[in-house]
Amino acid sequence: MNQPSSIPPITEDDIAEYLANTPGFFERHAEVLASVTIASPHGARAVSLQERQAEMLREKIKGLELRVMEMVRHSSENAAIAHKIHQWTCALTRVADPRELPQAVADGIRAQFDVPQATLRVWGVAPAYEGAAFAQGASEDARAFASSLTMPFCGPNLGFEPTAWLPQADEVQSLALLPLRQGAIDSTTPAFGLLVLGSPDPQRFDATMGTEFLARMAELASAALERLR
Repeated sequence: MNQPSSIPPITEDDIAEYLANTPGFFERHAEVLASVTIASPHGARAVSLQERQAEMLREKIKGLELRVMEMVRHSSENAAIAHKIHQWTCALTRVADPRELPQAVADGIRAQFDVPQATLRVWGVAPAYEGAAFAQGASEDARAFASSLTMPFCGPNLGFEPTAWLPQADEVQSLALLPLRQGAIDSTTPAFGLLVLGSPDPQRFDATMGTEFLARMAELASAALERLR
C-alpha cells in the first residue's frame, strides 16, 4: 500500500523564488525561454515572452511620453500665469492715487485672469478714504467671516453677504472669497478687507480646486491696498 507523500507540492511561489535566485537558469536553458508564450492583452492570441516584454516596454515609453507632454503643458500654463501676475502687479504699482487702487485691483483681475466679476471691500481705512464706496457696506458679520478665512473659499453661490457686492450678483453660480490681511493669507491677523470673484460658470470656482494661486493673488492685493490704511 502506497504511503501518502510528506513532501509538499511545488507551488508557483516556489518556482518564482527559484528563478529569481537562479539568474543563470535561462542561460543554460535558452530553449525554455524561447518556448514560453503568454496571452496578449490586445487579443486572445498567445505571444512569446520576448514579444510581451517589448509590448510592455512600448507601453511604458508611451506613458512616459504622455507625462512629458503633460509637464510641458503645465510649464506653459505656469509661465502664462506668471506673466499675467507680473502684468497685474506692474499695473498696481503704477497707481499714484491710493483711492484708485481698489478699482485697479478688480479691473486687473477681470482683464488679466478672465474673471467675469470682481469687487472688494476694505475697512479700517484712513479717514481720507472712509467715504469711498469700497469702504462701505461690509457688516460686522462679513468682517468676522473674512477674518475667519485662512485660505480662499471656493464654491457655489450659497447666498453669502459679500456676493451682493458684485454688480450682477444674480448671475453668479460660483465664487471665490479672498481675505485681505497684512502678511501671509494663512496668518491669524484680522482681515482688513475681502476680495470677491464671481462667475456664471458653476465649475469656475469649484470647491475641490487648488487655492495656492488665489492665495498669492490675495497677498499681492493686500500689499497694494495697505496704502489705504
